[in-house]
Amino acid sequence: MDLSAITDTLYVAARPQSADAAELTEHGVRLVLNMIPVRTPRGLRTAPLRACWLPWLDSAMLPLPTWLLRRGTRVALQAMGSNEAVLIYCREGRHRSVAMACAILIAQGMSAEQAMAHVKGARPIADPTAPHVESAIRRFEASWKTGRREHP
Repeated sequence: MDLSAITDTLYVAARPQSADAAELTEHGVRLVLNMIPVRTPRGLRTAPLRACWLPWLDSAMLPLPTWLLRRGTRVALQAMGSNEAVLIYCREGRHRSVAMACAILIAQGMSAEQAMAHVKGARPIADPTAPHVESAIRRFEASWKTGRREHP
């Protein structure tokens, strides 16, 4: 499994499979955030794991909306507040999952710059500065700091 520890309780991966559930559980992962438009594999949504499906396409033409990042961040912070680790994944672990990881770090007090550098340092394949990813991260940061809500 292509897994990177971003923090002690936050991981990013490229499309894990049901067979990876035991390894994830060993890392303390209890919440799986799936950001691809394909349902979460059964093994990644079977106790003790639970899944939150946040499907979106990785496309510069369809940028990640702030409401989606906020939804995932709220669920992740709740799990992390209960001492549960969180896994975020997308197809390659480069864009959508990285944007979500950055959003969570921003919600925990980092700036967008710090969050992008931290994620890139922990996961070299991450590309938080791809224009459509960075713009989503910066929109999230502005929204989170002001408390402004964007709804679908």
